[in-house]
Amino acid sequence: MDFIDAVKDVAQHVEKLKDSVQTEEAAKTAFVLPLIQALGYSVFNTNEVYPEFTAATPGLKGEKIDYAILTNGIPSILIECKYHKNDLAHPKNFEQLFKYFNTTQARFAVLTNGIHYWFYTDTKRTNLVDDKPFFEFNILDFNESSVSELKKFSKEVFNPDEMASCARQLLDKKEINRLISEQFTNPSPDFVKLFASQVHKGHMVSSVVDRFTEIIKCSLNDYVNERINEKLMSIINNPDPKTPEPVVTNPEVKVESTNILTTAEELEGFYIVKSILREVIELNRIQYRDTQNYFGINIDGNKNKTICRLWLNSENKQIAILDVDNKEVKTKIRSLDEIYGIAKLLKDRAMFLAKNNVEAKVTEK
Repeated sequence: MDFIDAVKDVAQHVEKLKDSVQTEEAAKTAFVLPLIQALGYSVFNTNEVYPEFTAATPGLKGEKIDYAILTNGIPSILIECKYHKNDLAHPKNFEQLFKYFNTTQARFAVLTNGIHYWFYTDTKRTNLVDDKPFFEFNILDFNESSVSELKKFSKEVFNPDEMASCARQLLDKKEINRLISEQFTNPSPDFVKLFASQVHKGHMVSSVVDRFTEIIKCSLNDYVNERINEKLMSIINNPDPKTPEPVVTNPEVKVESTNILTTAEELEGFYIVKSILREVIELNRIQYRDTQNYFGINIDGNKNKTICRLWLNSENKQIAILDVDNKEVKTKIRSLDEIYGIAKLLKDRAMFLAKNNVEAKVTEK
């Protein structure tokens, strides 16, 4: 049986029993031991898996670790178990793990409640466990990538030295992922300037940074949605990888002809409008439609729900907001910044279309 299949079997077993298990001892037997066994260790051989392993040091008399996985008689992985409804983040849990780790030769420690498994090591100071786990595994919510990491602890491939190096990489990766997540949610001024400076040729004054902050937020969100959409459309449209077909890559885009080139300035205008409207309508409903005559911004990809139109490909730049009769009310603009000056009109138009579910025929011009 492949390792991932063995893990899936454990997951099904845990899912089936988790509501009936009522004690820590029962959780250890029903949840933890099956996963240790799936990792290839014999739970009935105390030379491999030693229950109630004593942390022999002054001051810890009588305190025992739930399980120690031994390599040549020496503990290599310590496992401290809690009741499966216990919050692993409770400070007392880590304090116990810290004491146990400091008194053995083990390089790795696991804190678990039978569902969540937190893996620790000593990347900063030898024999002092890090305060953050380098790897977290959820037996009821995993993917192939996390199973691949878990397999590195299996009896077949476990190598303490290689795993220590891997742990450092996982910690760094975890921190980088956290930073990326922060930038996606709330991009810092330095992050904004990094991209804005490649588009905006003027000085990075605070008003410019504020404007590009909203644009970059929208762009990051759009980028993620596009990647997800690409993957989904690829699966839907290409069930047979041997016969690939073109995929739709952006749900918010509709281009009338392959001869039409959507310019960077038009996209910037779109993101400005989108950032203005974020307070009154869901961002994923705001889409654009590029034509030979104008660049239109609408709701739900429906041209009969047009919010505004842009003409940016000449010196005479204009924006038109459609009134209740769907007639264009044009305004000349010298730069895209002036779009913010008609923010209220844009919001009023969007709310009118969204709240009243208006879908009137729009005249093409």
